[in-house]
Amino acid sequence: MMRTVVLDIGETLIRDDRYWAAWADWLGVARHTLSALVGAVVVDGRDNADAIRLLRPGVDIGAEYAAREAAGRGERLDETDLYEDVRPALAALRATGVRVVVAGNQSRRAGDLLRALELPADLVVTSGEWGVSKPARAFFDRVLTVSGTTADRTLYVGDHPANDIHPARAAGLRTAHIRRGPWGHWWADDPEVRAAADWSIDSLTELLAIVEP
Repeated sequence: MMRTVVLDIGETLIRDDRYWAAWADWLGVARHTLSALVGAVVVDGRDNADAIRLLRPGVDIGAEYAAREAAGRGERLDETDLYEDVRPALAALRATGVRVVVAGNQSRRAGDLLRALELPADLVVTSGEWGVSKPARAFFDRVLTVSGTTADRTLYVGDHPANDIHPARAAGLRTAHIRRGPWGHWWADDPEVRAAADWSIDSLTELLAIVEP
């Protein structure tokens, strides 16, 4: 039985629509142009930031991020960014006694914004706060530190094969791949992803049947 469920953030809990729209507006390009480039890097299995680099070769993404914040056009998150199943699914998991942790590749600012939403979770933390990002093994070592249980009783849920499923499995965690967002849909039926994931799900509500078989 799973004792802890750890969830990725982008396109697992929150839609990335606002994220990419804000970048497109900041870079002065049509939103559909950046969306199309995101699709291209998904198909190639590349890092999502490469979509921005295709528009601005040599761009310093960290510097641009800081400039956006300084201009008052930085990260924003509110209730409308959450997928509809997030609150009911997380609340149901906690009601069974399962520890719920939110941990993904996001900035410190995103961590503050997520905690302000008061999700039904025991811990909300980001890579920016830990100082280490997926797919590094050190990130999943930190996941195990906060999980409060063993790797085989810790389930990591995410949409991205290279950042979530494969490295979590390599760290000994159980894994659930969610068909959500561009990465989740494109890679959902890939044989290697199917083999690496202990479960393939379409909604977070399916997690309840996993932790309570």
